[in-house]
Amino acid sequence: MPQPTTRARPTGRPGYSETLPRRPESAGTARLLVRVALAAWNLDDLAEDGALIVSELVSNAVQHARRDSIRVVVERTALRTVRVAVADFSRARPVPRAPRDGGEDGRGLLLVAALAADWGTDERRWGKVVWADLEGRG
Repeated sequence: MPQPTTRARPTGRPGYSETLPRRPESAGTARLLVRVALAAWNLDDLAEDGALIVSELVSNAVQHARRDSIRVVVERTALRTVRVAVADFSRARPVPRAPRDGGEDGRGLLLVAALAADWGTDERRWGKVVWADLEGRG
C-alpha cells in the first residue's frame, strides 16, 4: 500500500496527501488519512465531518472520474481550518442534485455543503480538484 506523503507547503502550511486507486475501497484509506492529519493537528473535533466529507468526495470521483487513480489532499489552511480535497482527471464539475425517493444517489454533495464551511471545484489543465473547508471550534 502506498504511504501517505507529509510535507510542508511553500507557504509553511502542513499537508498530507496520498494517491489512491480509483476504487470504492479507497474511501476507507482516505478517511484514515483525514483522521491522522486532524489528530496530528489536535483538531479531533473535525474528524467525523472530515471523514464523511472525504468519503463523499472519493465516492464521486470513483463514480465519475477517468483514469485509474485519484489524489486525496488534507491541508491546514489556518489555525482552525482544514481543507479536504480530491483531485481527479475529469473536467466534469460536480453538480448537487435533489435525491430521488428511495434512491441513494444525490445526497453526497448536499451533505458536503451542509457539513463544510465552504466547498467548491478548482479546474486544472488535467482535470479538477473538489474541496471542502472545515472550521474547528474555538
